[in-house]
Amino acid sequence: MPFVIVYLFVEVLVSVQIASSLGGLLTFFEIIISAFIGIFLLTNFRYTLSKSMTGLMSGDISVQDFQKMSLFTLVGAILLIIPGFFSDILGILLQFSFFGKLFASKILNLKNKKNIHREGKDDAIDVEVIDSNTIK
Repeated sequence: MPFVIVYLFVEVLVSVQIASSLGGLLTFFEIIISAFIGIFLLTNFRYTLSKSMTGLMSGDISVQDFQKMSLFTLVGAILLIIPGFFSDILGILLQFSFFGKLFASKILNLKNKKNIHREGKDDAIDVEVIDSNTIK
């Protein structure tokens, strides 16, 4: 929930700054054009997905990279449909695999580090069993 509030705050700040310098008519056209680009990317997502699958089959990319690239391409297209300059900037950046991988490495590695620390902590107790029937 706090991320949504921060996102909305940044979206309003960026949109007001850019819209005040562009004007109302250019802002309107930017919203319409970015929405059409986002819809175009969503309708052609299957081609992007097939290209990524070809890279996966040939061994150029790993399974994790395939998942990240596909997810961030889809999220970027949806962000382009949402009105606002900040969402459009993020949507365009996520269309490039470099920025998607960079974003994924920063965000997803934090989660992996937390899981590693949890895996190291077991509730198991190490014990040594001594058989009392052995002769000393």
